[in-house]
Amino acid sequence: MSTVTLEQALTITRGALQHALEVSAAPLTVAVLDNAGRLVSLQRQDGSSLLRPDIATGKAWGAVALGRSSRGLADVAAARPAFMASVNVMAGGNIIPAAGGVLIRDAQNQILGAVGISGDQPDVDEACAVAGVKLAELVADCA
Repeated sequence: MSTVTLEQALTITRGALQHALEVSAAPLTVAVLDNAGRLVSLQRQDGSSLLRPDIATGKAWGAVALGRSSRGLADVAAARPAFMASVNVMAGGNIIPAAGGVLIRDAQNQILGAVGISGDQPDVDEACAVAGVKLAELVADCA
């Protein structure tokens, strides 16, 4: 089974932060996890606030754990709040259902991991994540 490599994770982070600069995003934290939910890379820009690493990791972890982007998990939470609350209790509170957590897929559609970003508005976080995954020549799944 393939998983995201350190080199890919660093490229994803570089692409995300590059896009953040282009759109004048607030200071971001970027977490890249492998397909088992283990941290591969965590980078925090100067000025990124205290809880951002936990939020970024929670966005990515939820995506890997449930096979759906954190935007998709936010949709589930809005439609079925009791269900998502129960799942998050089972997950030890580690799921952040807000846009910014994107699955990383290879050309064969296999999940290699996920990237989670926190620091700006959720849509900006997600756009930065997508830009990073694209720079690594992988497929960003934010559905």
